[in-house]
Amino acid sequence: MTSGGDSSGTIRSCWRQATDRLKARVDDEREAAFTAELLLRASLGWDRSALFLRWDEPMPEEARSLFSARLERRLAGEPVQYILGEQEFYGRAFAVTPAVLIPRPETELLVERILSEAQRLWPVGGEGSGTNAPLSAADIGTGSGAIAVTLAAERPDWRVTAVDLSADALAVARLNAERMGVAGRIEWLRGDLLGPLEQAGRVPDVLVSNPPYIESAVVDTLAEEVRAYEPRLALDGGADGLDCYRRMAESMSRWPRTPTLVGFEVGAGQARAVAELLERAGAWRRIEIVADYAGIGRHVVAVRR
Repeated sequence: MTSGGDSSGTIRSCWRQATDRLKARVDDEREAAFTAELLLRASLGWDRSALFLRWDEPMPEEARSLFSARLERRLAGEPVQYILGEQEFYGRAFAVTPAVLIPRPETELLVERILSEAQRLWPVGGEGSGTNAPLSAADIGTGSGAIAVTLAAERPDWRVTAVDLSADALAVARLNAERMGVAGRIEWLRGDLLGPLEQAGRVPDVLVSNPPYIESAVVDTLAEEVRAYEPRLALDGGADGLDCYRRMAESMSRWPRTPTLVGFEVGAGQARAVAELLERAGAWRRIEIVADYAGIGRHVVAVRR
């Protein structure tokens, strides 16, 4: 890599110009620089090492056009994950489209907790429900399939069911399952929350959900890249944000037994209310509120008595 001054046509100068334009939008120099780099690397088809080794080469014209188009989309507010078509989750690259919510790091913590709790309840190789059947897990509101696909990939002996109301979301989830080589071990059900499980007369051993939890009146006040691009179906949790939890708790209270392990992701300030809804839905040995990286109660985990 040379150290001389930049000409207007180098890869470095394209990155600098993009960073300056993005700073005006995001007001965070590090975020602007990283976003510009991501778009640049994707447009060139290079990894980070190749980018830095060839930093001062002329920008290829085809890549310049692609980079420019992607930069304009980001400047217009579109999330970089939709522009590039993927988001990393639990060490895997998941395809994402505007039909699904972009997976967040907080949800990785939910998956991690579910896996660790399951390991304590059923050591790897153990069976579910006290029978000879393998453990069954259900992901409600699967979206991109991040939770369901990760559970299937991390626990090959589990039977996983993914439920979503959106046919478009299920199509994305199926694509991700195929990419990760687990499509044959996941059952796909279209329907509203626990409805498909109730209709099939099934009670999974493990029930996980990251449902819509934002209050309806708040959705339109969210950052533009969320409210204008991510699916409202995956955001709007009703007047108090608790509609989905309330309905799932009511459904579980009618079941012949509750799942042995339940894990919900919740919004800031909702954990106690969701824990109380779960408490009324079954006989639990333990209900725990789990904090995220910022110390906010972000997950509610319940273990059946």
